[in-house]
Amino acid sequence: MANVRDLKKDINYVLGDIIEAVYVWEYANTDKDTKKSEAIIDEAIATFDELIVRVNTKSENAKAHFKAINADLEAKGRALIEKVNNLG
Repeated sequence: MANVRDLKKDINYVLGDIIEAVYVWEYANTDKDTKKSEAIIDEAIATFDELIVRVNTKSENAKAHFKAINADLEAKGRALIEKVNNLG
């Protein structure tokens, strides 16, 4: 990871792509209930907010701090993608 700016971009891109995938699913499945898909969007937004707050928090060991944030982004992103894949 090069710097904080790149980490913020990664958070934005990953969670933005997940939200976009949910919108595409909703557009393709207009006859289905959107409560589950809206919950995924809400969870993605909450995850975004949480991770950005963590990025902006100062830490004694910055390298380990940002590495943990990156790992959480990957784990939470995969969980959200799994939820999008299970919509139906």
